[in-house]
Amino acid sequence: MSNRREFFKEAAGAAAGIVFTGCGLLNAAPQSATGVPRRRQVVVGGRRVKTIDIHAHCAVPEAAQLMNRNVAGQDAPLENRLKAMDAEGIDMEALSINAFWYSADRDVATQLIKIQNEKLAELCAAHPDRFVAFASVALQFPDLAAQQLEEGVKKLGLRGAAIGGHVNGDELSSPKFDPFWAKAEELGVLIFMHPQGIPELDKRLAGNGRLGNVIGNPLETTIFLSHLIFDGTLDRYPGLKICGAHGGGYLASYADRSDHGCSAGPGCDPKPLKKHPTEYLRQQIYADSLIFSPEALRHLVAQCGPSQIMIGTDFPFPWTTTPVDHVLGTPGLSDADKRAILGENAVRLLRISA
Repeated sequence: MSNRREFFKEAAGAAAGIVFTGCGLLNAAPQSATGVPRRRQVVVGGRRVKTIDIHAHCAVPEAAQLMNRNVAGQDAPLENRLKAMDAEGIDMEALSINAFWYSADRDVATQLIKIQNEKLAELCAAHPDRFVAFASVALQFPDLAAQQLEEGVKKLGLRGAAIGGHVNGDELSSPKFDPFWAKAEELGVLIFMHPQGIPELDKRLAGNGRLGNVIGNPLETTIFLSHLIFDGTLDRYPGLKICGAHGGGYLASYADRSDHGCSAGPGCDPKPLKKHPTEYLRQQIYADSLIFSPEALRHLVAQCGPSQIMIGTDFPFPWTTTPVDHVLGTPGLSDADKRAILGENAVRLLRISA
């Protein structure tokens, strides 16, 4: 195709093929005098903020069916999703699809990713003021993933890639994934990592409390980010920008232990890192705000800096209906900090018009 406009000339109304899951968040939508729900306008320090949710999910049933996965019966009208965003004060969402295709062979993976990325791009082209999206990539084939990322960004207008925290048990800090990381650095795009679970801990995390999610998901993110630091991936590719879901896992909460780990005993490569581990949190690693108290968010910002945090909802999963108020109500944040977290950081990283 000669240019992106030609590809999208039929994109108007292109919500077809994308699944939006309902979550019962619509009752709080503010009403206008005519009874029609209106979008909440977020103003900080007298300035209107374009709020951007970095962590929002959807699915493409046509692609899922290639791996005999059925997401039918979960869809809700696009209108409902927009109403929920309006009620919460979310101007835009960065859509992503959790990786389920890392076991697919090359032909299936190629077809599946093509379908997903084109459907995401069509939706974003039809609603450019409400949605951007991360490309899907087949990381089990790193060379293919690099091609899919480049096509997604340059041809389809996607803003980066969404990936899992491991590929069939392989850490993404392995040199075999370097072609993908090199392409991400070359393109200068954000990579959003969402955990998939830690199969080897399934037995330990079984039982009451949804521990596979509550503990396992942030733990996987912590392991993923720590390997990128200690195995040298972030040193090899200093231009990489990685966003960890769910507040970046546990890493920021105990990051100083990482700085002291190698001096406390054996197990570290004699080749030193270029920086202290905590420095990567303020330069190459980003996190969403999906942590559950003002003190937790205050500490995350103190450890990583306000330039590294963006709001995340995990929509449609019902973790939060107050992402904006979570930021506005966190003590110690300046107006500039709040504007950065609510939207300005995402505008910069995702190359969105302010």
